[in-house]
Amino acid sequence: MAENEVTQKIDETKLLPTLDLTPKQIVEKLDTYIIGQKNAKKCVAVALRNRTRRLKLDADIQDEIAPKNILMIGATGVGKTEIARRLAKLCNAPFLKVEATKYTEVGYVGRDVESMVRDLMAVGYNDVKREMQEQLKESCKPKVEEDLLDLLLPGTGKKEKKEKKSHVLPMSLFGLGAVPEESGDEKKELEPPSENPDISLEENEREEKEKEEKAKSTREKFRAMLREGKLEDREVEVSVERTNRMPSMQIIAGGNMDDLESGMQDIANMLTGGRTHKKTVTVREARQILLEKNLDKMTDPDKVADIAKKRVEQMGIIFIDEIDKIAVRGGQSSGRDVSREGVQRDILPIVEGSNVNTRYGVVDTTHILFVAAGAFSVAAPSDLIPELQGRFPLRVQLDSLNAADFKRILVEPKNALIKQYKSLLATEGVTLEFTDESIDRLSYLAEEVNRKSENIGARRLQTIMETVLEDISFSADEHSGETITITKDFVDEKLKDVIEDQDISRYIL
Repeated sequence: MAENEVTQKIDETKLLPTLDLTPKQIVEKLDTYIIGQKNAKKCVAVALRNRTRRLKLDADIQDEIAPKNILMIGATGVGKTEIARRLAKLCNAPFLKVEATKYTEVGYVGRDVESMVRDLMAVGYNDVKREMQEQLKESCKPKVEEDLLDLLLPGTGKKEKKEKKSHVLPMSLFGLGAVPEESGDEKKELEPPSENPDISLEENEREEKEKEEKAKSTREKFRAMLREGKLEDREVEVSVERTNRMPSMQIIAGGNMDDLESGMQDIANMLTGGRTHKKTVTVREARQILLEKNLDKMTDPDKVADIAKKRVEQMGIIFIDEIDKIAVRGGQSSGRDVSREGVQRDILPIVEGSNVNTRYGVVDTTHILFVAAGAFSVAAPSDLIPELQGRFPLRVQLDSLNAADFKRILVEPKNALIKQYKSLLATEGVTLEFTDESIDRLSYLAEEVNRKSENIGARRLQTIMETVLEDISFSADEHSGETITITKDFVDEKLKDVIEDQDISRYIL
């Protein structure tokens, strides 16, 4: 298939970031996954909508409008990361979550902060490539079918052109002039195979045609069997890419070495020869391998990189978690914390807007939205360097969760915990039911445990649910077809040690 034909089948408008939701609709979408935190949801909804509004402006004013970066302040488990993640999915934007503590100041061994932009660009590239290949999948299926038939019936796919020396006729027979006299074997090669060369050629053509018709008939029979799924378990031999067994350059250098690692891998491939090897797989497995291989051929990497770069620069979101861990309390640092302030200084130009070299091109970070988050239980936002504080003009305080919030988290969200456990045990034939009193009790205990020990937010519900359902999950296969009802007394029985013991953290961490 010609490259221009493939390109015409790709709808590039579907690959560019768009968002038609109003701030109110964005909040409603977030409500299906996240309970509470109205202020945080409104803040991020407005920030996201402003980015879409900016794209509709003229180019001269578009560049002047910078994103309003957000600083979320709240205890762990209250929904900071989930808000940012769901926000990115709403607008199909490249999203990357990083830990601020993983980076070090330039000059120290570790990852440099620019690697977060390189990682975001890699995410954007993979997203665009996957979406582009999804559009090409249907047009690729006929080619995959032909490749499978070639594997099942080698040599039947193309008309073989075999030129035999015995069929080469002297030009003099066609009135094209005299041919120098040959002697011995050379002369025999130039002689026609019979006195009437036209009859001999017709016989050969007829035989070749019969062979082609027979091969074509066999190929069509196999095609019908292939479409009916009768050949799925037959084994074929297919070429697959060799697995990259080269050790990561990070082991050697300790830093982000994307470009160097890629270059070293190319050199390794040149030195070791081919990058593919034969592998025996079933037709079912071969279909997926051939589909991926053909989609890679049909996808233009330069076009993917261009679209991904545009998407990352205009709608990319980087979520920097644990930013309070690099804040210097009281402006003083020593020992292992010596590079904390340096990391802040390195992050500053990226948040302000700078050009970062990536393997897919230079990325401008001016309009990337940065969302930072931290508990700030030890340090305060004011302990960040003033320049960095100024680059996060929007600050939002997330509320701690109470028993009412925990009850809603258990039942309301689309992926609510109770729904998850019901679905898991349903695979074993067990029907799980929860009474309203049991849900109230679970919510109350979650709040109590958070109050008396470390406050880990909604994650506390997971530890409590695992403790309550541990025995049921362990022996679920023995209760297939049964309905198990979780009551308040059942919850108290399973958590009686937690209720009686004041040191709750010893039992639920």
